[in-house]
Amino acid sequence: MKVNNILEVIGNTPHLKINKLFGNKAKVWIKLERQNPGGSIKDRIALSMIEEAEKSGKLKKGSVIIEPTSGNTGVGLAIVAAVKGYDIILVMPESFSIERRKIMSAYGAKFELTPREKGMKGAIEKAKELVEKIPGAWMPQQFENAANVEIHKKTTAQEILKDFPEGIDYLITGVGTGGHLTGVAEALKEKFPNLKVFAVEPEASPVISGGQPGPHQIQGIGAGFIPLNLHTNVLDGVIKVSKDEAFEYAQKAALSEALFGGISSGATLAAIAKKLPEIPEGSTVLGFNYDTGERYLSIEGLY
Repeated sequence: MKVNNILEVIGNTPHLKINKLFGNKAKVWIKLERQNPGGSIKDRIALSMIEEAEKSGKLKKGSVIIEPTSGNTGVGLAIVAAVKGYDIILVMPESFSIERRKIMSAYGAKFELTPREKGMKGAIEKAKELVEKIPGAWMPQQFENAANVEIHKKTTAQEILKDFPEGIDYLITGVGTGGHLTGVAEALKEKFPNLKVFAVEPEASPVISGGQPGPHQIQGIGAGFIPLNLHTNVLDGVIKVSKDEAFEYAQKAALSEALFGGISSGATLAAIAKKLPEIPEGSTVLGFNYDTGERYLSIEGLY
């Protein structure tokens, strides 16, 4: 296969059958978004949001991209910016992993770090300040940008439908921006209205469940608010996961399936494990592997 640039490799990720981790009660599959060139699901929305902004004239030659990010969207945006020739400033909480910062820096991104206790809200506020100060600045606003949801309808959901023409019974996945859950759920529920969709969120910040936001260690999900890109009407329930459960299942997946994923991937696997006792035998369950474990090696107690 020949490609003209790295952006053409984004998408068309495989679905991995989980053979050992959960026994034989249900058929559990994980979509391997780590196979994207930037190592995460966020490559899809990075390209989509930038190309949509170029089409609309919001992003022009000489523009500066500024975005608050937990890390993976920043990597994706940095890759697209490097290929297309844009300067980029990424704003993220200081608590997030040093590996992701180094990866983004390798692609030429600059940084603004915000206090850990302010979470993603603090990063968003700082990014908005920078947009006001810097001429030609453009912020993708991944939490509310409609191109986020649309790319998952057009690509991610279609890849699932191609590999699972008979449909799936359960979609269990984490919520960062809400884009992939909403896009995939809306597209799949049109075809398979009996599909059950469950959001995964940190036990320490259960805002989708109606609780209060709080600091937590499950990087990539649990922004501390309900994003506009999360269409809660598609949800059939929410599964709360602790940091320890997320770490445990990330470790188990590496040992039993050779699936080396990040903390949020561990959280989704833990959520599937929690839900399995209620799931009818023989059901097909789909979750997501959002990124790679390498970018969390500095996190104490994970690997």
